[in-house]
Amino acid sequence: MTQENSGSLTSPRTMGSSDRMSHERWVICALLFFATVIAYVDRAVISNLQVTLRSEIPGLDPWTYGIITSAFQAAYGIAMLVAGGITDKLGTRKAFAIAICLWSVAAMLPGLAYSVATFAAAYFLLGLGEAANFPACIKTVAEWFPKRERATATGLFNSGANVGNMVAPAFVAVLVSLFSGWSVLGPARAWRGTFVVAGLLGFVWLAFWLAIYRPPEQHKKVSKAELDLILSDPGEKIQRVPWAHVFPCKETWAFAAAKFLTDPIWWFYLFWIPGYLQTTFHLSLSQSKAPVMLAYAISIIGSVGGGQISSGLIALGKSTNVSRKTAMLICVLFIAPIFAVPFVHQLWMAVALLGMATAGHQGWSANLFTLPSDMFPKVAVGSVTGIGGMAGAFGGVLLLLSAGAIVQYTHSYISLFVIACLAYPTAFLVIHAISPRLAPARLE
Repeated sequence: MTQENSGSLTSPRTMGSSDRMSHERWVICALLFFATVIAYVDRAVISNLQVTLRSEIPGLDPWTYGIITSAFQAAYGIAMLVAGGITDKLGTRKAFAIAICLWSVAAMLPGLAYSVATFAAAYFLLGLGEAANFPACIKTVAEWFPKRERATATGLFNSGANVGNMVAPAFVAVLVSLFSGWSVLGPARAWRGTFVVAGLLGFVWLAFWLAIYRPPEQHKKVSKAELDLILSDPGEKIQRVPWAHVFPCKETWAFAAAKFLTDPIWWFYLFWIPGYLQTTFHLSLSQSKAPVMLAYAISIIGSVGGGQISSGLIALGKSTNVSRKTAMLICVLFIAPIFAVPFVHQLWMAVALLGMATAGHQGWSANLFTLPSDMFPKVAVGSVTGIGGMAGAFGGVLLLLSAGAIVQYTHSYISLFVIACLAYPTAFLVIHAISPRLAPARLE
């Protein structure tokens, strides 16, 4: 069992003064949301500075930029293999605190980089640290929410990815402008301070996390009514599930295959879309703020709405299987028009198509992330999420390296947007083929 669960079984819990329904689970969800915002701001700094850095870093071009971003993805995949298991072993409070310390330091290191190799090394370290974010978030949701609320909670915290990508263009532009007037850096080196400030945000979050987070059974502000709601699902065994028992399950591979196919598309959007808009429509860093922010603002609707669709269907009495897959299929339909983006020569039409696709992805992701908690006991959720995240990260390595080569040598994005269109229906069919009923996994 986790250390947190062990403590909750042996330590007396002091109830709040009232048994009226408290709402501390949503406070915890807000913490997960802000952690995800910070993670995506840290990742997105380089994508918004991509064009600027080409004149600053020797040898930086689309191909070597692809190497830098795939270094992040490779590290993310390697760490994902163990991040979920470590989260299950240490518990979410301790694991999350360690992870955000590591990734916040790593997020500052690109401010010291001077070559493609040092940028790649810094982003490799950032990937190692940030790999724990989603396993810890998903495990926290499984611990704090009953199944009927998990897709909604996942959609809410996962919308932090959209908000992080949305605010990053303005964040970067403002800080570059601010540091341009600082005599020590000067205009040509203003981007360095941006990486440092982005990294410092994680330590601010850490103070709130350590002050607020406890498991629900130990949290003094959780009323009896809320605890009863959190624990309202049928009982689960609480002993640790060996990783070797989780890995061979077909349900693990339904989740991992879907992540392998669709996660790379999100990484493509994250690392390439700001630069794509800047070069295709001849926009400066400042001019690209509004289009990028709008594309990701639209995606927030998908993140929250996608989770609400399946949660609403469950509330109406539909099965978890029907509810999750209906919501995911709707998201697939929203993503489909993305193949047309390279043929659109009007900026705001391209932004609208990108917004629909990012919204569809986030709705898809909100439901996909709930599948481990639908099919596995809570003590195994971190491990399953880590395995799926590893698969998604290595899929991202392949796509990001391919993207760099394709853009460098063909000067075209057509094939990349076609891949983005086809990935989701393929993943949907794979999930349904492997797990047609989303039945609980047989770990024994």
